[in-house]
Amino acid sequence: MKARAVEDDGEGGIKKSKWNKRNRRRNEQRLGGKGLSLESFANAKSNPSGYNPSIIKKQREFYKNAKFVSKYKRTVKNQSQPGVHYLTVPNHEEGNNTENVRKPSKKKKKQNLQTLREEYEKKRAEDEKAKMEREAMIQARREEKAKAEAKRKALRERMFKKTRSGQPVMKYRIEHLLEGLIESSKN
Repeated sequence: MKARAVEDDGEGGIKKSKWNKRNRRRNEQRLGGKGLSLESFANAKSNPSGYNPSIIKKQREFYKNAKFVSKYKRTVKNQSQPGVHYLTVPNHEEGNNTENVRKPSKKKKKQNLQTLREEYEKKRAEDEKAKMEREAMIQARREEKAKAEAKRKALRERMFKKTRSGQPVMKYRIEHLLEGLIESSKN
């Protein structure tokens, strides 16, 4: 064991070792100052930190209920839109007469169904027509590309033609240059 030097601290004759002072100083430096007193530690623990599970649960429930209420109001509003065909006539008598309430007829529903079907057929025919036009345009483009490619291929064959001795045939090259000059002079 290490021998520790003991000294008098001057307060009531209590003796402390140099080793304890040195360690305390090191700990204070390492921890960034003196530690909390017991009183301040207890106060810090008793102060609210903002985290309270019961409050959080209540808030979550409140928002959930608010969402349900707004959804309910939306559905009620949508149901009271003018899309509903029930018409009520103001009742002047005290009794509740069902004669004054008009109900939508089945004929109107059938007519609406027929008109919807006609609209659907018309739209489908238009879509079909547009599709056919697009396909015709695509086919025309393909044909143009095929013609242009065939023309380029033929031109390339003539330009790279060679004689028996391996020399290029100049006839086709000169014709190509002349055609280019004539086209540029026309423009």
